[in-house]
Amino acid sequence: MSIRGVAFDLDDTLAVPNRDRETLLAEAVDQADAPPISRSEYIQAHRNHLTTESRTPIFAELLADDTTDTDPEQLATAYREAVTNALVPIPDAETLLRDLRNDYRVGLLTNGPVLAQRSKIDYLGWEPLFDTTLVTGELAAGKPEAPAFDALLSELGTDPEETVFIGDTPDEDILGADDAGIYTVQVLFDGGPQKDPRADAYIERDRLAADLPGLLASL
Repeated sequence: MSIRGVAFDLDDTLAVPNRDRETLLAEAVDQADAPPISRSEYIQAHRNHLTTESRTPIFAELLADDTTDTDPEQLATAYREAVTNALVPIPDAETLLRDLRNDYRVGLLTNGPVLAQRSKIDYLGWEPLFDTTLVTGELAAGKPEAPAFDALLSELGTDPEETVFIGDTPDEDILGADDAGIYTVQVLFDGGPQKDPRADAYIERDRLAADLPGLLASL
């Protein structure tokens, strides 16, 4: 069966911040006059709130023992603006997406709260480039859980064996798509996750636009 559907992760796959996320978090913390929060602490709290409207519950968890009366909503807003305004598309991302839609149904499935992820999509102006954009904050579960990938397949109108998912994280993107029976392509980059043996193929991130069309044609 030939490939009919192609879907992507967003963060660190199609778009990257122009400053590291530890710095962006520190900038938001300073702006909100909040106590220090490490990137590792944030990542763990983020995983606990993949189906929420905003990052406010994430920061409420992180500030549970705070005695400085920091407003979690204010901190969530500061961090959302910092991350969104720092986003830069990978080389030729828009051309890749437009070209793929000539031959495939093209989707986006991104983990995170609605306001955070929709703000990124709007900032990049990418809504028209996809047949469907799914944010886990609007779904019953986040990646790697089955409901997230079930929703993706439903929106694409494709079966697992005729769908490819492209992402960078082993535990969310590759594991989740592989469990759903979807072909997986892991995006690799300096400082990123190691190769996951479950992936069906690998592409260097700065070669994604150049190499992905040929890879898809070979499946």
